[in-house]
Amino acid sequence: MRRRTLPGSDLDVSIVCLGTMTWGEQNDEKDAHAQLDLALARGVNFIDTAEMYPVPPTPATQGRTEEILGAWIRRHGRDGLVIASKVAGPGRRDWIRGGRTNLTREAIAEAVDLSLRRLGIDAIDLYQIHWPQRNLGTIAGKPFDPADEHGGPPIREQVEAMAAQIAAGKVRHWGLSNETSWGVCEFRRIARELGVPPPITLQNSASLVSRGADGDLAEVLYREAMSLLAYSPLAGGMLTGKYAGGARPPGARYTVFANVGGRYRTPLVEAAAANYAALARERGRTPVELALGWLASRRYLGAIVVGATRLDQLDEDIAAAQVELDAGTLERIAALQARYPNPAG
Repeated sequence: MRRRTLPGSDLDVSIVCLGTMTWGEQNDEKDAHAQLDLALARGVNFIDTAEMYPVPPTPATQGRTEEILGAWIRRHGRDGLVIASKVAGPGRRDWIRGGRTNLTREAIAEAVDLSLRRLGIDAIDLYQIHWPQRNLGTIAGKPFDPADEHGGPPIREQVEAMAAQIAAGKVRHWGLSNETSWGVCEFRRIARELGVPPPITLQNSASLVSRGADGDLAEVLYREAMSLLAYSPLAGGMLTGKYAGGARPPGARYTVFANVGGRYRTPLVEAAAANYAALARERGRTPVELALGWLASRRYLGAIVVGATRLDQLDEDIAAAQVELDAGTLERIAALQARYPNPAG
């Protein structure tokens, strides 16, 4: 298992990070613990969760994923594990924490304490802001509109809140998720101005069909000495080939949940995925090896966040992330990107 030290930290992590958002919905506790056992046996030491999980989120299941992970930790301990979680913000389900979802100092402190209690640990290694609170149009594919400006805690307060949790020993490092280049730079600027620990990671979607990290974000990550935690590396399964030709396999995520992953379920993404699958076969690779091998080659990558509902899928993903693609294959991928620059956004 390839490992990397996340810049700005002492966190030595596996290139594969085990994603957990299906635990408590598509996977029960037994399934989840089996995934943990397999992942650790394959050399994975990095686990990513969130107070909002599982997804799709509901009032009845919120927090269950952390509880499931906590139950495993109580049996096996957390030695050697790097545990990441996230705080949800407003607009992401107001029933979380009784509706106290503005990213204030108090709300972030409360969220940390609740996550620690569910996980049964003393400190979270990497704590992330799940979604930006400010007006932001690009994440959902909607153009930015200044008319949508709204109030809320400023970025300065969020930086101070994270610094307070680090000072209290409850969080070791912190990061951002679903952020823009401006947002990353502003969080880092304010942290420098205050003389407090800055965010060290950015968890955004990244895949062969979601290329937002390849442009200005790549420059930001390089100049700010940060790394990307890439989620949805297989576009929710579109890049595995299982949905080819409009197929909807029984039990698959896009079969079970009609309203999940809309940006990946478009004709343009399907066309791009079909062409990448054909290229993989031509180069003697599986579609999963092509997709994850390409991500593993990105200079900005910290880890690939992989999630699965079945053990065989997880095993395949972990192995595929170790693949090193040859220069010729990478050149062919670049040629295909010229035809499908960023179909999923």
